[in-house]
Amino acid sequence: MTSAPLRITDTTLRDGHQSILATRLRLEDMVPIAPEMDKVGFHSLEVWGGATYDVCIRFLNEDPWERLETLKRLLPHTPLQMLLRGQNLVGYRNYPDDVVREFIREAAATGIDIFRIFDALNDERNLELSIKTVNECGKHAQACLCFSLTEHRMGGDIFTLDYYITKAKILQSMGADSLCIKDMAGLISPPDAFELIRALKKALDIPVQLHTHYTSGLASMSYLKAAEAGVDVVDTALAPLAMRSSQPPCEPLLVGLAGTERDPGLDLNLIFRLSEHLEDMVEKYHDLLENTRMAIFDTQVLMHQIPGGMISNLVQQLKENKALDRLPEVYEEIPRTRKDMGYPPLVTPTSQIVGVQAVLNVLFGRYKMITQQVKDYFYGLYGRPPAPVNPAIQKLALTGYSRGEQPIDCRAADTLEAEMTKAREEIKGIARSTKDVLIYALYPQTGMEFLKKKYAGGKPS
Repeated sequence: MTSAPLRITDTTLRDGHQSILATRLRLEDMVPIAPEMDKVGFHSLEVWGGATYDVCIRFLNEDPWERLETLKRLLPHTPLQMLLRGQNLVGYRNYPDDVVREFIREAAATGIDIFRIFDALNDERNLELSIKTVNECGKHAQACLCFSLTEHRMGGDIFTLDYYITKAKILQSMGADSLCIKDMAGLISPPDAFELIRALKKALDIPVQLHTHYTSGLASMSYLKAAEAGVDVVDTALAPLAMRSSQPPCEPLLVGLAGTERDPGLDLNLIFRLSEHLEDMVEKYHDLLENTRMAIFDTQVLMHQIPGGMISNLVQQLKENKALDRLPEVYEEIPRTRKDMGYPPLVTPTSQIVGVQAVLNVLFGRYKMITQQVKDYFYGLYGRPPAPVNPAIQKLALTGYSRGEQPIDCRAADTLEAEMTKAREEIKGIARSTKDVLIYALYPQTGMEFLKKKYAGGKPS
């Protein structure tokens, strides 16, 4: 196993504030801290993708492409990284191949060096085009496997060690430059982290990275065991935007590994100063913090395995129906709904798809109401689940379905028609660049509203 210094990806400017501040950190508050972060020597800085693209347009009235351009200018020495949902890009459905190609090419030209690419179902066919296009752009394609469980530890009938190793080898053969285990709910235990990373390091020729969340309280312990097993890179955030449902803090990990062969060798004093600056700066976002619980981690996630962002969506949906008291029933229903759907890992967009249907099942009776997304899922538009779906529920969902009642089993994007030419025509007279067309192509309604606002005054306010 490697004895090289452990490398660290910092997630403060993307997943850190997405997890803790509902992705509301504005560019104006990133600008003062960025040049100093560039001096630390991080392996990479995750600054874009995930929910940031959507939130910029929908809530912050910022152009996500201008954010990336600005950060690239301020961070010239550190590779910039984004989270890409495979064929979903930064949206919530599978986009056709022409949209995927143009988005990745534009992102690569604008400043993304490392594309972290995942699929919510771990269906490698949904990563195929993204990896290929990133390769063609001369950038780093990091393929992900979403870490999921059906019980407390890795194993059972689905998410076994062999499952992850087999999938990882496929992704390496497809052209992945590195592999990331993406543990979105913070479920990976220290023994599992050691066993999985050790096996991946033996099986693969490419670097292995571990991404987890602090949600359950396991994360820092799991990072230490992963470091023992030879993991090449881990994700952390600066302390003010770490822990809770974010990543582990960088600072204790550096102290914990100081003087060992895995010592990352980063400037701890500089990181302390950055954290102090960030602490002062994020005070104005304090009202976005979840402060209904004393604990900074959620031990219940070890039982229900539901990521933090999914819980907030469930709560909001129940509030709207004046049924918040039925949340415990929803927790009990989610595993049943997930089993019906072939045990999809609970990550965007499948977490929302499963969660919304589970709420409907509780409020109105099981599958008395079925969402359009669940129908699309059972048809195969999101890809192939890790396990077979419930055939009776699938038949019910596809009764009268507009695309046909017989599900597909091909690569989902092969059934989609090209959209970029149509998008250019529909946004003609408003869009001034390919970036503008992509904003509209990914989010037709909110994208159109954003672009009209942007150019009505020359710039978003």
